[in-house]
Amino acid sequence: MNKMAEQKMATLWRIGWSFCKISPLSFGGGYAMIPMIEKEIVDRRRWMDAEELSDVLSIAGSAPGGIAVNAAALTGFRLAGIQGLLAAVLGIALPNFVVILLLALGYALVSDGTKAMAALAGIHSAVVAFIAVAGFRMWKSTRHDTVTSLLIIGALAALLFSPIHPALLLLVGTLTGLLLFKWKEKLSGRASAGETKHNNVPGADAAAGGQFIWGDGI
Repeated sequence: MNKMAEQKMATLWRIGWSFCKISPLSFGGGYAMIPMIEKEIVDRRRWMDAEELSDVLSIAGSAPGGIAVNAAALTGFRLAGIQGLLAAVLGIALPNFVVILLLALGYALVSDGTKAMAALAGIHSAVVAFIAVAGFRMWKSTRHDTVTSLLIIGALAALLFSPIHPALLLLVGTLTGLLLFKWKEKLSGRASAGETKHNNVPGADAAAGGQFIWGDGI
């Protein structure tokens, strides 16, 4: 095996092992996994920065399926292509399968116990905290402007007070973001064209500053 192949295998192993560690330690699954994913991918491995991971999580959250598996697939694909995708998905799915199998067997034995119900209530509270932290970190890494804030408020209001399906809300948010981007791009192009035209007028820069520069002989 040549050196390049060895390096590729080492990279695939690191990807798989990283998500294998995240999987059984991220109680609550889904969005509750985001703090663990951020700590491993951004802080420890430095495979992505916070903004790039936020983009990955946004895509993972809007796609069908579990956000943790989707995020693992996108991260693995970005780092090592299809093989990286498979390594990441296997790493995050295999421990979950084993843990869920054991929990299912254990839950069947204690599901009627008062202590078990109390423990589950405590787990629910912790999961809410995990999701709140994940949302706050995504909020910090996103772009803060008036339009984005209005979109967030509108989406939150729609989720809480209207029967709109989340999938439709994601579609509307995506289309709105694309339209706003095109609109800003068009305005930026007009501003650049106007500035270029202004700079091509003789004496325009001086006139803008309140002075006219005449020839040396005058």
